[in-house]
Amino acid sequence: MFRRLAYTIAGLAVVVLAVLGSLLATGERGLSGRADHIRSPFGPRTVDTYRADAAEAERLGWSPGALDRVLDYVSRLSADTFIIMTDGEVVASLGDIEQPHSIHSARKAMLSAVVGQHVGEGPNEVPLDATLEELGVDDSPGSLTPLQRRATVLDLLHSKSGINHPAAAEGGLTAEKDERLGNTENEPGTIWAYNNWDYNALTTIFEQRTGLSVAQAFETGIAEPTGMEDYTLDSVSYSEAPDRSQHRAVMFKMSGRDLGRFGQLYLDQGVVGDAAVLPRSWINRITIDFAETGIGGLRAGHGFLWWLPDPETGLPEGSYFAWGLGQQSVFVIPAWNTVIVHQSDTTEFLKRWFDLQRQGVGGDTALEQILEGCLEKDALKTEFCREHRFTGRREFNRLISAVAAARHQRGP
Repeated sequence: MFRRLAYTIAGLAVVVLAVLGSLLATGERGLSGRADHIRSPFGPRTVDTYRADAAEAERLGWSPGALDRVLDYVSRLSADTFIIMTDGEVVASLGDIEQPHSIHSARKAMLSAVVGQHVGEGPNEVPLDATLEELGVDDSPGSLTPLQRRATVLDLLHSKSGINHPAAAEGGLTAEKDERLGNTENEPGTIWAYNNWDYNALTTIFEQRTGLSVAQAFETGIAEPTGMEDYTLDSVSYSEAPDRSQHRAVMFKMSGRDLGRFGQLYLDQGVVGDAAVLPRSWINRITIDFAETGIGGLRAGHGFLWWLPDPETGLPEGSYFAWGLGQQSVFVIPAWNTVIVHQSDTTEFLKRWFDLQRQGVGGDTALEQILEGCLEKDALKTEFCREHRFTGRREFNRLISAVAAARHQRGP
């Protein structure tokens, strides 16, 4: 599938994305640790867990004993919600699945969904082949060049506009974007880069063309048909940075059970009951029309604002997931007829990270101090390190590896 290639909501969002930029630079890319013998220096937390009985778990294709090991490991992380759902049935869960949390950059999959519901050439529709110039889209401060305005809506969905322009809620993501795009013009559609400008401009285009806010579109088009219980219009807000760009970043808060319903919609090819909620062709494009990122591992590919894992991660070909800061994620795994949700409340972590920033500690250094500080013997049992520390990339990779092993194994 892949070649091996080398809150105050508006104000806090910028800080959030800065942390994400720091994490992208940490190099936590590979899987490490054996999935059948995962260890953590942290003890298990007292948190509600559920696992289907042995016969039911086996019927749904899971090893009961391996699922117990997964739940034990995730209880040692700072996860607030974790769900494995197969054939529409919950196989295992942890935490309060009704509590909404910020999903950070996983929000982009929600934006992709509402765009997919309104694609077309008619009034109140989003034309994929239209250029920014044809749509009257520019930016300020700093206008786009004529070449940049040749980028299309489809280029934005591919993360291939090639436009390196400051963006709202971007923070520390600029370094990787600069490395890929440079500071000159690029031919639209030729270079993939994780680019908040693309997603924010897509938000502007969607709202101008449809006359709907993203919140309204998601409520009537996704939340209501799928039976979401915790979503309201107040679940969506915007991060603005008018000194950088006129295009706003749309932000979501969602509960674990509603994220599960969102993933199930994709697993069911956009159909709820007898109603076609999301075009099947739109969903299929995720795994057909994607870019290889060169990152490898869980983020080996990127298609229509979803990430595609390399099969070496243990996840089967055809899998994809939405992902954000703190390992907020919803996995769609058609080969297993399974949805996986993982959430962490990053509020306390961000407060501590921001406090260090105000004291003059650099972003990367502050991140290292927090993460490494929690590995010191005296810190392992503190409330912050047990309940609120940041779940690192390697920890999350081990968790996904353990989930894959639980699916592949049989028996205790």
